[in-house]
Amino acid sequence: MAGQGLSEDEVQGFREALAAGRKPKVVFTAAAGQIAGQLGQVVELTDPAVSDEFVVVRFGRDELPFSPADVAVAPKGAGRRPVEQKVEPPQAEPVAAEPEFVLDRVPQPRREEPKVETVETVEAKPARRAVKAAKPKGPAGLTVTLAYADGEWTVAAQQGAKVLAKPYVLKPAEALRMVALVDVPGVHEAVEQILSTERSEAERQAEKLRAELAEIEARLAELREAG
Repeated sequence: MAGQGLSEDEVQGFREALAAGRKPKVVFTAAAGQIAGQLGQVVELTDPAVSDEFVVVRFGRDELPFSPADVAVAPKGAGRRPVEQKVEPPQAEPVAAEPEFVLDRVPQPRREEPKVETVETVEAKPARRAVKAAKPKGPAGLTVTLAYADGEWTVAAQQGAKVLAKPYVLKPAEALRMVALVDVPGVHEAVEQILSTERSEAERQAEKLRAELAEIEARLAELREAG
């Protein structure tokens, strides 16, 4: 009976055996379909990250990829052909020769013993499904972050674990153009609130500066009159 597939330790053992030049024997499980119970040899272990079918097995003249669930470690002694016993023809019992009295004796041809031939029957096994094309991995995801804090807009970019651009300061107009591309409810309202607060603060500071400037100009006028 076929096993239940390969464990991680058995897969690691296969890698070590292949590195040492050996080709471990496996038996196909029920997950392999019609070839369940048949034997094969592992000839290569490819990258499991590229395809789940990374166990390459030689079966007959084909080398096909299978998943660890399709094969199991073959039991010891599996695949060995039994020793054929030579069948000896039956021996005839000796018959006592009687004296013959002939003038001209013609020698009779000697009868040859029948030869026993062993014919080996090879049963054709159905080929397994065609090799699946491995799907190539796509590029790592790209993340662009637009942030606002302490009165400044910043943008940063990262692809997978690689930092493409550290946060750097943007002008408010550039940040608004980026936000305009995002059609998400609530985002535009939040940005408008931030801009309204900044405008109010800027107007308050401008009013304060104008008042201080007026005081300075009045003081300067007094100094000019006194002179």
